Amino acid sequence: MSEAILEGMSEAILEGMSEAILEGMSEAILEGMSEAILEGVSEAILEGVSEAVLAAEEICHTYPGGVLALAGLSLTVPRGCRLAVLGANGCGKTTLFLHLNGSLQPGRGRIVVGGVPAAYDRAALTAWRGRVGLVLQDPDDQLFAATVAEDVSFGPLNLGLSVAEVRARVAEALAMVGIEALAARPTHMLSYGQKRRVTLAGVLAMRPEVILLDEPTAGLDAQGAELLLASLEALNAGGTTLVFSTHDIDFAYGWADRVAVLAGGRCLREGPPGEVLANSGLLAQAGLRRPLMVEIAEAAGLPHGGRDEILAGLADRARR
Repeated sequence: MSEAILEGMSEAILEGMSEAILEGMSEAILEGMSEAILEGVSEAILEGVSEAVLAAEEICHTYPGGVLALAGLSLTVPRGCRLAVLGANGCGKTTLFLHLNGSLQPGRGRIVVGGVPAAYDRAALTAWRGRVGLVLQDPDDQLFAATVAEDVSFGPLNLGLSVAEVRARVAEALAMVGIEALAARPTHMLSYGQKRRVTLAGVLAMRPEVILLDEPTAGLDAQGAELLLASLEALNAGGTTLVFSTHDIDFAYGWADRVAVLAGGRCLREGPPGEVLANSGLLAQAGLRRPLMVEIAEAAGLPHGGRDEILAGLADRARR
């Protein structure tokens, strides 16, 4: 009888312990799985947010005569960003842009478009330039047709689209930059600012994912620059990635959400404007000065952040 009781008690105890252990193990496993799943989801979300739509990987380019323009430059362009490319004259900004849309091929290194290494055959280049548009600093380098509408229609026609689709794209692009009334005007009768908007419309008619702009506000008066930037802001809000070169470091600080500093054919640093453009040593190396807002923040004893953070801090000081 004692043996039966002991045996029953042992079985009950062991069964209880097993259930408790298994239950504890199950909870631990599930908890671990949950953490792993959540971690994986978080990584996937972060990866999606920072997905590179375009990248240069250690590219080099030498012009005839042995002029080295790019010396192993690497740059990542996150999807949907406004990336300002800064640097002194001759640092490689324009040459970089010509590589990013396939106009030039690197002597070493590679360009990656949407995660895929770029190819340079005719079909690949046509598809590439449909995804990545380039607006040059001098509009006369891009305008060649007799009228505005004819010039803007050139890209879509080369895509083999129907006449009806081309007309729709031209009308849409002209409306986006506010020059519908200029459709029939000869291109040689346009002002400089109007020419800049026509070249942008020509790129927009291709419906690219990325637009590269070489000195977008150069040569424009205040009103012209304001109109152009309003168009660009609307495009960016709709998901278009903008990459622009500029010598105006205050403009880059206030308008871009990322900046890249170039010198000697290389990218010295890429990151948020408030972080990168507060680095005096880095900017001196690139022949640049610090933005005025950073100087004001330092004089006021405020942390180096973005323009909005500094303005909010100054406003808070004023209310005290």
